[in-house]
Amino acid sequence: MHPVILLLSALLALPPSHGQDPFGWLYSRRSFVQDKAGGECPPECDCPPTFSIAMYCDARGLTLMPAIPSRMKYLYLQNNAISAISDSDLVNATNLVWLMMHNNRLTSDGISEKAFSKLERLERFYLNHNNLTSIPRNLPRTLRDLRINHNNIQKVTPSDLEGMDNLTILHLHDNAITDMGASLKSLTSLTLLDVSANKLTKMPEALPEQLHQLYLDFNAIASLPEGFLATFTQLQYLRLAHNQLTDKDLPSNIFNVTGLVELDLSFNRLERIPLVSTTLQHLYLQANHIKEFTLGSFCNIVDVTNFSKLQTLRLDGNELSQEDIPSDFSLCLRLASSIDV
Repeated sequence: MHPVILLLSALLALPPSHGQDPFGWLYSRRSFVQDKAGGECPPECDCPPTFSIAMYCDARGLTLMPAIPSRMKYLYLQNNAISAISDSDLVNATNLVWLMMHNNRLTSDGISEKAFSKLERLERFYLNHNNLTSIPRNLPRTLRDLRINHNNIQKVTPSDLEGMDNLTILHLHDNAITDMGASLKSLTSLTLLDVSANKLTKMPEALPEQLHQLYLDFNAIASLPEGFLATFTQLQYLRLAHNQLTDKDLPSNIFNVTGLVELDLSFNRLERIPLVSTTLQHLYLQANHIKEFTLGSFCNIVDVTNFSKLQTLRLDGNELSQEDIPSDFSLCLRLASSIDV
C-alpha cells in the first residue's frame, strides 16, 4: 500500500480528542512555537509561524486580556469588549513595540496605575474609540504615536504627558476637552497635533514649536493671540474651520507667515479676506461672511513679480459673486486654476 494512504488511514483511525477535528493541525492559523520564556500563543488568538513576534486577537469577542508571550512585539486587540487592564496583564509583554486596543470598552477606572510599567519599548499605542474620561496614568515614555481620540476626555494636564520626549504624533480629536493649559509644552518632538472636535474656547497654551500639522477645527475658538504663528517656523498645515473667529479678534498680520502650505478658515464669521503670505498654496474661506475680494490680501499689487503661489482658493458660501473678482486677478493669482465663489 502507498505510504501516504497508510498515513491517512492511521490518522482516520485515531479517536477525536474532545470533539476536535483530527486534521485541525493541517489548517490551523495558530502557532504554538514557544519562546525562551516558554510562552505559547493563547488559543483565542493567532500567532502566524512566519511572523511569530505578532499576536492577532482582534475581533474575537474578548472581555479580558489574554496571556501574552514575552517574545511578542506587535499585539492586536482592537474590536473587542475589553474594559480593564490590570497591573499583571502586561507584565510579561516587555518587548511590545505596537499595542492596538482601539474599539474596546476601556474605562479610566479600569486601567490600573502600573498597568504599563513593564512596557519600556512601546512606540505606538492606539486607545481610540473607548470610554476613557482621562488620559491613562504612567504611559510609557518611549511612545512616538499616541491615538486617544473618540473618547470622553475633558481635560489634559501637564502630568498626563510628562517626559514624553519622543512623542511625534498625538491624536486627541473627538473628545470633550475644554482646557489644555500648558500640558503639551514638554512634548519637544511633537510634529502632528489633532485636537479637533472638542470644546476648546481658546488656543492651547505653550504649544510645541516644531509642529508641522496643527488641527483645531470644530471647536469654539473665537480669537487668536498676537504673534500666535510667529514661533512655528516649521508649521505647514493649520486647520481652524468650524470655529467662531471674527475679524476684530484676529491680529491683522497673524497669517502672513512663510512656510505655511495650507490654511483652513472655513465656516467661521470672517467678513474680510485675511492677509496671507505669498508662499501659501491652499486657502479655504468658504462659508464665512466675506463681502469684498481684495487682491492685496494675497500679493503685493505694486510689485507684480512677487505673485501668490496659491493653487486653491475657496470663497463659496460668502457674500460674493463672480462679478466681484477683479479682471486682472491672474496677475496676482497666476497658479490658481480656479476661484470658487
